[in-house]
Parts: sequence; structure tokens; C-alpha cells
Amino acid sequence: MRIVIDTNVVASAIFFGGKPEHLIELLMQQDVDAFVSQDILREYQETVNELTQKYSQRKIHVPFTQIAAACKMIEPTSQIHVCRDPDDDKFIECAVDSQSIYIVSGDKDLLDINHYQNVKIVTVADFFKIYLNP
Repeated sequence: MRIVIDTNVVASAIFFGGKPEHLIELLMQQDVDAFVSQDILREYQETVNELTQKYSQRKIHVPFTQIAAACKMIEPTSQIHVCRDPDDDKFIECAVDSQSIYIVSGDKDLLDINHYQNVKIVTVADFFKIYLNP
């Protein structure tokens, strides 16, 4: 199953665990293929660096380097402008160009779009409902 994972899900997996961590476990086990662009990977890294300083005492659930290594890199060619927050368009571009089925996100700006072309935008909880009941 081809997916794109939003930054907030990656950050939640690293610092808080729960369902986001279970999603990353699926990625590590190669049960899902997660695609990223250079811009997405850069955003992941910047966010993780900020949160590492903010939550320096918190246990890391999954090392960022493992997540980054498990993702499949593409360079999107699409230029999509549909999000209220233009910075979120990169996730849709990546999903469309990687032919992903889902964007997994907790971002209201993305979730409000719901779907774009053949890509459905879902929460982690909704992704697991779909994944466990195909």
C-alpha cells in the first residue's frame, strides 16, 4: 500500500508513540510503502530537531534516521495548489506523483480536503480502520 505520511504523524510517532508509532512499524516491516520528497524530508528533520530541544527529557520511540531510511524518495513534478496552507501542497504533490492511495495526517488543512484525484486524506485512526478491514 502506497502512502504519504504528514510531518505531524512522524513527530507523534517519534515523541509520543501510540497509533502513529504503529504506522511507522508497518513502514519498517515493509507492510506499507511511504513516499517522501526532499522538501518533505527536510520538514520532517526540522520539526524533529525543534521537538528534540523542546522535549529533551522525552524517550524517543522511533529514531528519525530509521524512518527516513525506510521512506522511498521521489521528486514530484506536479504543481498543485489546493491547500489553505500552501506549505501542505507538497504532500499532495508527492502522493499524486508517487501514485499513493492515502495521505495519513492529523493536519486539519489537509483533512478538510478529504481527497484529491485518487488520493484520500485520512487520520491515523481512519487509516487503521481501512488497513485492518480492506
